[in-house]
Amino acid sequence: MAEIESPSVLRLTYYYIRLGRPLFLLGGFLLHGLGVVVALYNRAELDIATLLWSQIAITAVQLMTHYSNDYFDLAADEANTTPTRWSGGSRILAKGLLPPQVALITAITMAAIAVFATLWLALILETGPLTMPLILLAGVLGWSYSSPPLKLNMHGLGEITGAALITGLTPIVGYYVQAGVLDLLPFLAVFPLACFQFAMLLVINFPDAAGDMASGKHTLLYFVGSLAAVRLYLIVLTLAYLSLPLLVWIGLPILVALALLLISPMAIWQGWRMWRGAWADPAKWDSLGFWSIGLVMGSSGVEFLAFLLLVMR
Repeated sequence: MAEIESPSVLRLTYYYIRLGRPLFLLGGFLLHGLGVVVALYNRAELDIATLLWSQIAITAVQLMTHYSNDYFDLAADEANTTPTRWSGGSRILAKGLLPPQVALITAITMAAIAVFATLWLALILETGPLTMPLILLAGVLGWSYSSPPLKLNMHGLGEITGAALITGLTPIVGYYVQAGVLDLLPFLAVFPLACFQFAMLLVINFPDAAGDMASGKHTLLYFVGSLAAVRLYLIVLTLAYLSLPLLVWIGLPILVALALLLISPMAIWQGWRMWRGAWADPAKWDSLGFWSIGLVMGSSGVEFLAFLLLVMR
């Protein structure tokens, strides 16, 4: 009987990296950078050491969330027969390519790195009294997304948590550690992005719905139902754009609002597809997830560029 060949170290390393979903780390860099450039627009002076240490903290929190999510979502991922490139986890643990304990140990290690970076920012670089509360709040939300004791994503709170953490706290941390104070402007800048992030998380739950239900995982989709989730998706997208005049009146630079409008055709197209029933067509789930993520990244990118242009001027 032929022996089964063990995976090479190179292949195991590849699985390990994939388990951390490195592509999604790009969002952390972009949103952290957005917070920094908003601080520069508000007359803060760029501190490179602070920039590097805050990025280490944010990336560590992201990786902690990714690895812990795959570990504690394993039952749902194994029950999911319709994953896409953007939903259903990394599939590394679900396919048995690595032991689950690898993900848990890595998540705990990343949490420790995030705490160390936070202490360095607060105590050595003296970035302000809110540094520790803000980053630790991000860490708690990231851990609690799928992990005990709260398991927010299993009780209908994952979407709002993800919006608050990824598109909310990430730029706000970047802003605060550079500016040393919290102002209204970063909150104005992140509101439309948080709407898009919430909508994106709602969309990528559709392919996972059957597996989630079979494993007892109850996302927001489970509580409101598919049709109500589609209506909520459309309402949130609309709110993001209808809020722009008010945000400008309060203090958001008009150039930033106009930049967001450049991406609106993508949102309109996505909304139209959802309204026409793409959410119920498995052949369209991958595309819906891709363009929903594209809307978040594209909107974050044009905001970053608009603020950067204002800083340069």
